[in-house]
Amino acid sequence: MSSEPSPCCHVVAVPYPGRGHVNPMMNLCRLLSSTANVLVTFVVTEEWLGFILGSEPPPPPGIRLASIPNVIPSEVGRAGNFSGFLEAVYTKMEEPFERLLDRLEPPASAIVADTYLPWAAEVGNRRGVPVHSLFTMSATYFSALYSLERQLAAADGDVAAYDVGKADEPLAKYIQGHAPLKLADFRSVLAAGKPLELALQALSTVRKADSVLFTSFYELEARVFDALRSNIPVPVYPVGPSIPYMLLDEKRTVVKPSGSAAPDYVEWLDSQPDGSVLYVSLGSFLSVSGAQMDEIAMGLSLSGTRFLWVARSESSRLRETVGDAGLIVPWCDQLRVLGHASVGGFLTHCGWNSTLEGVFSGLPMLTFPIFWDQPIDSRLIVDEWKIGLNLRGGVGTEEGGGVVVVGREEIAGVVKRVMDLEGDESKAMRRRAAELRSAARRAVEAGGSSSTNLECFIRDFMGNVAAK
Repeated sequence: MSSEPSPCCHVVAVPYPGRGHVNPMMNLCRLLSSTANVLVTFVVTEEWLGFILGSEPPPPPGIRLASIPNVIPSEVGRAGNFSGFLEAVYTKMEEPFERLLDRLEPPASAIVADTYLPWAAEVGNRRGVPVHSLFTMSATYFSALYSLERQLAAADGDVAAYDVGKADEPLAKYIQGHAPLKLADFRSVLAAGKPLELALQALSTVRKADSVLFTSFYELEARVFDALRSNIPVPVYPVGPSIPYMLLDEKRTVVKPSGSAAPDYVEWLDSQPDGSVLYVSLGSFLSVSGAQMDEIAMGLSLSGTRFLWVARSESSRLRETVGDAGLIVPWCDQLRVLGHASVGGFLTHCGWNSTLEGVFSGLPMLTFPIFWDQPIDSRLIVDEWKIGLNLRGGVGTEEGGGVVVVGREEIAGVVKRVMDLEGDESKAMRRRAAELRSAARRAVEAGGSSSTNLECFIRDFMGNVAAK
């Protein structure tokens, strides 16, 4: 007589509707869905469903896609009214999400929700469904925000308690254990107004979750994870890097955006000497000014360094500026590019997913942080891990009410320092980057820290489901 199959655990995953959040949530769900008896339903808006269905590769069979109506502003242009977008995410997604839960079969056994969706914990608590929070930025940034939320609550919300005029003062004076951070790194956060208020609201609900998962890995931020495990009243699971490393072995054709006339960047990379190309990407959400983009372009040209630059909306204009000095394309498969033998450095805006991909690829980085968590990620890259240099010199430096434009000569000089494969400074950064690369890959292997943490997470929540 055959035995009855064990019951299926149904995880409902709901990411914050932004590319830097959807992608790592999907990468986590790929790992969850590969586990026996775990079914994942991935919930996004109708607009985001269209983006996912039009992407390569499609989700695996163990992930079902489901959508709620477009109750929030479009992803296109959301940076133009970021506060309004956040308000809609916080107030308009909860009701349609809960209606969707009513229709799902089998019923949800657990919810994995982005930390920036604080209403998810309330939904789960009302329905008796465990909710696990996924934080898609660095554990260091989480710790800083979490500490800020607790300290501001004790000080009746007085942000002035943080004197951001003392730019070089260590943040460790306010938040224990963050030696490399400076108050200047937190300036754009403290001045963010409504976005900061909503972020702190989200952090205040973490204590209502059943656990917190991080897209980082333990060895990258060990001191911070140790502190969090002492300070947060729920389990902490670093399960990253939550980047698409699991897809690297798949042989896929390069898919260009519709209508793109860009040259084949893979063929171009194949024709370049090993370690000679600087990969440049300043993200897809926030952007630098046109004047700064021109200075970066001219600085790259002056440096004499080969470069591959992903510049989505400005690729045509920048091609005219740099001529044949490098290759500019509107899109590429970033992790594959970073792992290409000809790529020897990464100029990045320091978004956390890009930072993790740079670490996983073992590359030194040139940092150009813009906003929010990016200055803190830059500080980690340059001063904590010592695998890069900051192009901006002083993060967030302002003059006459506007951000100073970094000149082409300064940019060219820093690019040369990083890309000089024979220079002692560059060699030291590359050695440390190689060590972090090895640590990242060990973390996701069987028996590694992230692999073990993911197994513990699955075992714990499936045990709780079976006990109900």
